[in-house]
Amino acid sequence: MRRRRRWVVVVAAGAALTALGGLGASLVIKSPAQAAAEAGPPPRDVLTAAVEDRVLVSSLITRGQVVAGQTARIAPQISGGEGASGAVITKIAAQAGAEVKQGQVLLEVAGRPVFALKGTVPVYRDLRPGATGKDVAQLQKALRGLGYGTEGDPEGTFGTGTKGALTAFYASIGYDPQPAQDDGGAALDAAEGAVKGAARTLEDAEDAENAELPGDAAGRDGGGSPDKAVDRAREDLADARQAYAEAQAKSGPMLPAGEAVFLEGFPARVGSVQGRVGDQVTGTAMVLSSGRLLVEAYVPEYQKGLLRPGQPVEIHSEISGVTATGKVESVADTMATPGRSSSAGGDQGDGAADAVGRESGYLVRVTPDKALVPRLTGQDVRLTIEAASTGDKALVVPVTAITSGADGRTVVTVVDGDGGQRRVEVRPGTSGDGYVAVEPVGKGALKAGDLVVTGVDAGRSSSDAAGGTAP
Repeated sequence: MRRRRRWVVVVAAGAALTALGGLGASLVIKSPAQAAAEAGPPPRDVLTAAVEDRVLVSSLITRGQVVAGQTARIAPQISGGEGASGAVITKIAAQAGAEVKQGQVLLEVAGRPVFALKGTVPVYRDLRPGATGKDVAQLQKALRGLGYGTEGDPEGTFGTGTKGALTAFYASIGYDPQPAQDDGGAALDAAEGAVKGAARTLEDAEDAENAELPGDAAGRDGGGSPDKAVDRAREDLADARQAYAEAQAKSGPMLPAGEAVFLEGFPARVGSVQGRVGDQVTGTAMVLSSGRLLVEAYVPEYQKGLLRPGQPVEIHSEISGVTATGKVESVADTMATPGRSSSAGGDQGDGAADAVGRESGYLVRVTPDKALVPRLTGQDVRLTIEAASTGDKALVVPVTAITSGADGRTVVTVVDGDGGQRRVEVRPGTSGDGYVAVEPVGKGALKAGDLVVTGVDAGRSSSDAAGGTAP
């Protein structure tokens, strides 16, 4: 029994020694991760971000609509006194979506053509021989562009050369031009008859003068002088010829206002056709768009102050995947509501496409650097406008790293490698996308890669507070 008790004591003592040895080993032996953690600095109680050296761009993102530089609405007017009953569509020569070239017939109303010519002056009157003005000069230029010369006529004067060119153009599209006079040439015929009558009267007076005998001198002096009769006949003939020249100048072909629509650029596009052959024209019969495509956007007042002409713009269509670049062309000074552009043909203007229901704002026009593809017309696109940029690389920090002291200085707080903190005075510059460009007041006081305080680590602070440890 004694021997057995002795063994129990020995075993118990050995177990106790083993437990003490394990405890000692646990205090001495550590894992590599634990050893590294204990050797390093304690976790920071602040959030930091690295100072970057890069170009900072401040961007404004908004939505815009691709529109044509000019929208024209053709509402034909019937000339020649035929009345509204004659305003019937007799032919549609261009369907919706079709490309239109200069000089092309678009449709026919009451047997008369409506065609497109190049120009910027709105049609506001019939152009007749003898007319002068910028609209006449525009017609002459358009005819010359189609290969029909107006030689002999001064620019802006509807003379013989313009008559010939206009007649030749109408013949090329298969129509006779409308006459400038509604009398069927009666006035010109009458003037021509007056010239013939005056010429015959002069001829008779000259014959009488030549047949006079020398003994009749006394009768001639008494007031029946053949010489006087000849002089008067010559005056009458000159007047008749002048009247004939005036009648002739007014006669010839004319360009009715309802038969031409002037567009700024070609090729143009047919946006829509409103009506069918046989329908009576009661308003707009066709809508055209022409000129270079641009983008229009309406921005609120708080964004207007960030925009100015010349700023770079990225244009992106999510529908087609097309991305293009452009520049801000203009920013309106007054607020407007997107709506219908003014109509054209006799009725034309440049303007935005329909945007019913869109909010009011300041109109911003963006001109693409290269021509946009026609399929983008009318699409809603995303505009990323470069509102500001540092231009060259600059030191950039998050906006939350900037603080202002009671002394009025703007500073960032730099965290050194040992966890220490120092305040660096800076001058802030361009800001955008949550960052701001800064320039240190002291040379070399701040560099790329430095860590600046951006906030407090709320999780770390709470943990420390629970453990009773001061930060």
